[in-house]
Amino acid sequence: MKDIFLLATALLTSVALHAENWPCFRGPTRQGVSAETNMPLHWNATSNVVWKIPIPGESWSSPIVWGDRVFVTTATEEGTSCRVLCLDRKAGKAFWNREAFQQRPGHKNNRNSYATPTPCTDGQQVYAVFGDGSFAALNFSGQVVWTNRDFPFYGEHGLGTSPILWNDLLIMARDGSHPPPETGPGWHSPWDQAFLVALDTRTGKVRWKASRGLSRIAHVVPNVWTAPDGHAELVSGAGDVVQGFQPLTGERLWTSKNIGEGVVPSIVLGVGLAFTASGWGGRESIKAFRPGEKGDLGESNLVWEQRKGMPHIPSFLYLKPYLYPINEGGVAMCLKEDTGEIVWQERAGGAYSASPVGAEGRIYFISDAGETTVIAAGPQFKVLAKNPLGEKVQASMAVSQGRLYIRTANNLYALGGK
Repeated sequence: MKDIFLLATALLTSVALHAENWPCFRGPTRQGVSAETNMPLHWNATSNVVWKIPIPGESWSSPIVWGDRVFVTTATEEGTSCRVLCLDRKAGKAFWNREAFQQRPGHKNNRNSYATPTPCTDGQQVYAVFGDGSFAALNFSGQVVWTNRDFPFYGEHGLGTSPILWNDLLIMARDGSHPPPETGPGWHSPWDQAFLVALDTRTGKVRWKASRGLSRIAHVVPNVWTAPDGHAELVSGAGDVVQGFQPLTGERLWTSKNIGEGVVPSIVLGVGLAFTASGWGGRESIKAFRPGEKGDLGESNLVWEQRKGMPHIPSFLYLKPYLYPINEGGVAMCLKEDTGEIVWQERAGGAYSASPVGAEGRIYFISDAGETTVIAAGPQFKVLAKNPLGEKVQASMAVSQGRLYIRTANNLYALGGK
């Protein structure tokens, strides 16, 4: 009996050590990639559903997972009440549903919501941002620890980007545009009012604020690149620019030209390159820039450019040695990481807003209609499954502890084995 107990304890410890949290937009690496195994391949609205729970308010932030807690934000009362929900990962029941503050709903694109930024967590607190640009930190008991409402936001599309955590900093890009009646600056023409801000996670106070210089509206989530010598660099994109910043101080290290406004796909990193998209009204393409440079670079650090199939909304998925984009019209591609050469280009079907995820050698593309096309990662396009939920989806999936978490317009699903 003792041997059986020791074996069971060892197995449970092994599972705990290998269970992966999904602490922010696109997971632990901010790239949509999971190391989880035993992931579900087939499901629908009634099959392989571990639990389903209604989420009030149509909001498009993605769920995040830490241990046995799932967090999601929403804005109810027609966008006025900014709320954070904490759910039991095992049972799908609410631990708490807390209002962080109230906002005055403003202008936004019809595809956007008043709670689009995905929250993030360091395992001690959960950090949320809402449509008016206000920040809130809540502890795991649901108490509001601090708020910061010093950076009101206006953008012609609404607020669409998400914050990230780096060490003890909460970092977010603010790439808006001029409010009415003069809406052109920052949208139709470059302006110098966009910035990045870093808050102290303990207090919510500003640690640094960094100006972009001239740029235009965007919704790009930055990422942190680690150079061969070990130094960290915050890579951030906006309308007309891709830039590198020192994440500890906010010093702008370099800026490169990337013409086009309304950029949404987040920064993805691989093989010493930063992959990004341009925006509307420019030279629309997928581009690979080389980080780690200094100064105003123009396009001198542009390594390659692919003019076909650029996504305006979904982010890329990088699974070495390929980059996988999917655009709003459902055209998916496989590109060589070092050259941008097309390996394959196929139609997945449907319209897309959510960013893909990769796990266990598979790629999960979820459409606006809630159907997930699962393909095999690699140089051949091979569909493994088509999984309909029959509900509207614009939020990206979360992956943790052998389950997929999908937020629809009305519900949050946990999918996988029981």
